[in-house]
Amino acid sequence: MSDRPVVLSVGRLYCDLIFTDLPRMPTMGTEVYAGGFGVHAGGGAFITAAHLAALGHVSALAAMLPPQPFGGLLTRDLARTGIDLGLCHTQPAGDDPQVTVALVGAGDRAFVSRRSGPAFPPLDVGDLRAIRATHVHIGELATLIERPDIIEVARGAGATISLDCSWDEGLAAADIFQAVARVDLFLPNETEVRHLDDIGVPASLFPLTAIKQGAAGATVLVDGARIQLPAEPVTVVDTTGAGDAFNAGFISAWLGGAPPEACLRAGNAQGARAITRRGGFHAAGVGPQ
Repeated sequence: MSDRPVVLSVGRLYCDLIFTDLPRMPTMGTEVYAGGFGVHAGGGAFITAAHLAALGHVSALAAMLPPQPFGGLLTRDLARTGIDLGLCHTQPAGDDPQVTVALVGAGDRAFVSRRSGPAFPPLDVGDLRAIRATHVHIGELATLIERPDIIEVARGAGATISLDCSWDEGLAAADIFQAVARVDLFLPNETEVRHLDDIGVPASLFPLTAIKQGAAGATVLVDGARIQLPAEPVTVVDTTGAGDAFNAGFISAWLGGAPPEACLRAGNAQGARAITRRGGFHAAGVGPQ
């Protein structure tokens, strides 16, 4: 049994269809050919949970597992992570699967996703206490807005809360303000920060904000100060899930009581490892440090 804090990640699980080495992004009426392709389990909650498990945490996931045939495609990815899937349910047969198409080009990527059904199964305080969860990570802002009850469940179990943003143009400022009021740690990227600022939701709203900046590294906002650290130089294969891997490194260090700069360094290191191979998580090379 690990002596690191038990973390429950909640959010949507996707079947990721990842096209890599694109010469350019496609435009309407045109076609491009990818140099590589893979099918992997995806979604921010899953990828962060997988990296937390690799870092030595007892890591649990609450999500809806896809119906067949997509569920079968993800069996190997799910099995090798070491994640506790006891709080997951399977989508009913015949439901639309949750699928993301990831298009990865030179230094950038784009996604097309289909959401289907609830973000995650019903949870109560007893569920969190049964697995001894002391922290809850919410994989995307839209999940929190859909299921704001997770805040009360987490607090009732005495757990701290982190939140990734994940790009969603359809979210309204009023819904965001109401949803995020009791989050301890916010983990957006710089594009999301700009979008939120444009609609009147400043990153300084949160007690602690870590802003992911891709090749430029990351910045943490805390107590009115800004601390920035550059990214680790690596050979980039696929940036899918890099931000979710960063989340795991940062959360792990933060839960261990590390200062903000050390949390940034841990997040950058985990993100760097994630982008050296295709898919948001791979078992090799991401073990405990």
